[in-house]
Amino acid sequence: MKIVICASIEFTCEIEKISEKLKSAGHDVETPLTSQRILSGELTMEEFMKEKESNGDEAFRKISDDVIRRYYEIIKNSDAVLVVNYNKKGVENYIGGNTFLEMGFAHVLNKKIYLLNPIPEISYKDEIVAMQPMILGGNLGDILKIQ
Repeated sequence: MKIVICASIEFTCEIEKISEKLKSAGHDVETPLTSQRILSGELTMEEFMKEKESNGDEAFRKISDDVIRRYYEIIKNSDAVLVVNYNKKGVENYIGGNTFLEMGFAHVLNKKIYLLNPIPEISYKDEIVAMQPMILGGNLGDILKIQ
């Protein structure tokens, strides 16, 4: 199965671990471009956070890399998205704007949506519920078994 990981870039270390587990189980996995750059050493997390702080929540990368269109195309050519949602900004199981948008793409394209952790208590919770994601409860076991 081709799985696209959707998550905050600040979860890059977790994205890498999850990606490796999925690949070991035979899945084809796509990860966020900025996470790929951090993991390859092209960019450090510290540099990313500094850029984000000085340029206003990474809009510069989203524009220059055309991230929204790029991920739409990747999701279109996948079987499922896996939302890696850990605690961030004081929100348990955080799902930010980009990740929410990517979930919307997956929903409209009739792709499976998996959430690693439960749906957060946020203003757009009802919309996430309406997408009917499969909640994995922090355990990749169910998704690892699927081919």
